[in-house]
Amino acid sequence: MWKRNGLSLVLLALMLLFLGGQVAAGLQVHNEELLQHGRTPLDLWQYLHSGHFMSATFENWESEFLQMGMYVLLTVSLRQRGSAESRPIDPAQEHERVEDGPTPWPVRRGGVWKALYGHSLAIAFGLMFLLSFILHAIGSWRSQCVEQQLQGLPAPGFLEHVLGSTFWFESMQNWQSEFLAVLSLVVLTIFLRQKDSPQSKPVQAPHSQTGD
Repeated sequence: MWKRNGLSLVLLALMLLFLGGQVAAGLQVHNEELLQHGRTPLDLWQYLHSGHFMSATFENWESEFLQMGMYVLLTVSLRQRGSAESRPIDPAQEHERVEDGPTPWPVRRGGVWKALYGHSLAIAFGLMFLLSFILHAIGSWRSQCVEQQLQGLPAPGFLEHVLGSTFWFESMQNWQSEFLAVLSLVVLTIFLRQKDSPQSKPVQAPHSQTGD
């Protein structure tokens, strides 16, 4: 099991580790803020349902799913000479590899099922982005309502918050960083190598070689 699934297991463990760290630190920060205003601190269960936690968590998930979904779509038709993250410039250099094994059932069914399956990765990222975006909006609104109440100000309506600058500042600051990260990977793999990584070209490959 470890040999076949080690990468996903380690990534899942790291995600849960850092999510737990976020919850612990976020609970402490939020409760300190509440205590400063004479409010009752939250327990763990209450915090997990709070706008503070929801906004911070889904704000980041939203940007990650946007990044990966757009990356999947953009690499279909766009190329970058020399990048290990790009398909070959010349279509004649592409060789589709299909190993022996059972064909996925949507392919066997054909028709609309095969068509949907052919775009299922982008569809999945799109749906996860949409769900995260909605949950971020709800959490961000709840968080701002609490902040306004702590300051003795009226809480904004949901639509007012979503159309306001605070919500979009939260989103855009993450979106731009995600595309910077992808751009860095695309460009750096032209010139730099990591031995044995599938994200890198072979060490001896010329800079002009695209992919591996």
